[in-house]
Amino acid sequence: MDDMSGPYVIRGSVPLPEAELQWRFSRSSGPGGQHVNTSDSQVELRFDVAKTEALPEVWKQRALERLAPRLVDGVVTVRSSEHRSQWRNRETAAVRLAALLAEATAPPPKPRKPTRIPRGINERRLREKKQRAETKRGRGGGRAWD
Repeated sequence: MDDMSGPYVIRGSVPLPEAELQWRFSRSSGPGGQHVNTSDSQVELRFDVAKTEALPEVWKQRALERLAPRLVDGVVTVRSSEHRSQWRNRETAAVRLAALLAEATAPPPKPRKPTRIPRGINERRLREKKQRAETKRGRGGGRAWD
């Protein structure tokens, strides 16, 4: 594990712009014992979706719309503190941000084209249903030993 494995691709050939990422480090709670008290291993990654030039305009609008509840002044924030090392937390945060932006910029799904059930399948279902009813009707005639 050398330095960061970037550039992280959002979708297609659009990478996460390294120059527009704002990193902040702080002390992390969680595993690490006394190490936690001395190192800034928690990572906070901020990306200004509203002001970025890296995303096509259509993607930017989609992202602003879909991430609206998570945005503060057009900035999305991702935190990572599950690893003991700052480097791994940086990796995790960057991957999470790329995945979040990929999902937010994805095109809307194509509308479902309604289809009809073929007549043959419906007829077969009704025929089998009648046979099953006939089988059940033939069962409960009363006591056989009277």
